[in-house]
Amino acid sequence: MPSPETYRVINLTRGAVLAAEARKEISVWARMRGLIGQSAPDFTHGKGLWIAPSQGIHTIGMAFPIDTLYLDSECRVARLYQNLAPYRIGALSWKTRSVLELPAGTLARTQTQVGDVLEFTLNPES
Repeated sequence: MPSPETYRVINLTRGAVLAAEARKEISVWARMRGLIGQSAPDFTHGKGLWIAPSQGIHTIGMAFPIDTLYLDSECRVARLYQNLAPYRIGALSWKTRSVLELPAGTLARTQTQVGDVLEFTLNPES
């Protein structure tokens, strides 16, 4: 099985790098599993998980909090959660086309807000 594609994610509105290596998960099983079974040291600054398609997420079974961005079809931030704790369910959003999960603290550090536009660039080694 080939390894998942990874992307560099930039908040164009703020001029900030959100993730140097965001893994894109598209299969149903991989999207449902997400970060379950990983530990916080595995998901550090610069990492990300891009779940597409998705209209919402959960942290049931996770061991650490995360930041999440709900993105519309133009990669505009439609909703966000900072420090979403384990065993929580994020709201479903019909406008959402994908969700980006990031290490807790990323959104505060980059001052990312609803309405910001993101850019995903495929890493060449993917």
